[in-house]
Amino acid sequence: MTVLVTGGCGYIGAHVVHALHQAGERVVVVDDLSYGKPTRIEGSRLYGMDISAPGAGERLAEILDAEDVEAVIHFAARKQVGESVEKPLWYYQQNINGMLNVLIGMTKSAKAKKLVFSSSAATYGVPPVDVVPEDVVPMLPINPYGQTKLFGEWMARACEGTYGIRFCALRYFNVAGCGPVELEDPAILNLIPMLLDRLKKGKAPLIFGDDYPTPDGTCVRDYIHVSDLADAHLAALKYLDRDERKYDAFNVGTGEGTSVRQIVDELKKVTGIPFQEHVQGRRAGDPPHLIGSPKRINEEMGWHAKYDVEDIVKSAWDAWQANPEHHIDVEHWKQAD
Repeated sequence: MTVLVTGGCGYIGAHVVHALHQAGERVVVVDDLSYGKPTRIEGSRLYGMDISAPGAGERLAEILDAEDVEAVIHFAARKQVGESVEKPLWYYQQNINGMLNVLIGMTKSAKAKKLVFSSSAATYGVPPVDVVPEDVVPMLPINPYGQTKLFGEWMARACEGTYGIRFCALRYFNVAGCGPVELEDPAILNLIPMLLDRLKKGKAPLIFGDDYPTPDGTCVRDYIHVSDLADAHLAALKYLDRDERKYDAFNVGTGEGTSVRQIVDELKKVTGIPFQEHVQGRRAGDPPHLIGSPKRINEEMGWHAKYDVEDIVKSAWDAWQANPEHHIDVEHWKQAD
């Protein structure tokens, strides 16, 4: 099977490309290279393009048919919660237009009728339960990023009956860690790379808010290892082969919550660096507590997370240290602030 991966040069996308290759699938990548690098896709055919641009749907249709694509995994999107609050219209333009063009391309394509969509736990907003099931009501995202992901699900669902697209959304929480070290997170946008980047500069890692209604005052999240997440995408592709499918949205997580401070403390253990973190004010759009129930994906797809938080932090540290541009001299490290 040939699979097209949008955003395949990025952090999660490259891990999924790697997993697809390991499974013997042929992969085509579409990416604007705003965050990723073409060296990360293991020889896959790369088309450089912005999928949110006018005319991108028609161009995607041409690529899908030229490459004989059967399935699409759609990652390409803007994903910073705080930035989405500051630039809401840009996020709507980027993420909703990107999804629109993916769907236009698939509806015009002869064979590409299976879609796995990279959704988000941000679709839940601040849910009324501690561990969130997929059918929690109401779903009220509290930032434009989460709104674009929820609307993307609605758009794909609307195309199922009309255009025969088989659709599955994976809602995941905080993705971290690394598989092969060369697939290190290339952008300093997620928590652990942000902490490590501060250490590289000799600065104190930052915690945004310690006055949330959580056990230690910092945000609690369900951290999922990126390699586990990649496996979930392959499981979703197989799920779409079934004629009978009970659900089209799945949480991908461990069902366990870890606070930001617990991640910081684990980083101290793994790195051996005696840093002192600094606490700043809350970031706009951050819910205090977000953990997903993985029961549905466990039962329907037989997928289970294999890695824990210690594995996540250690693999991220190993990948960071393997990169000459990021490597930290632990023995001589000093905190500059």
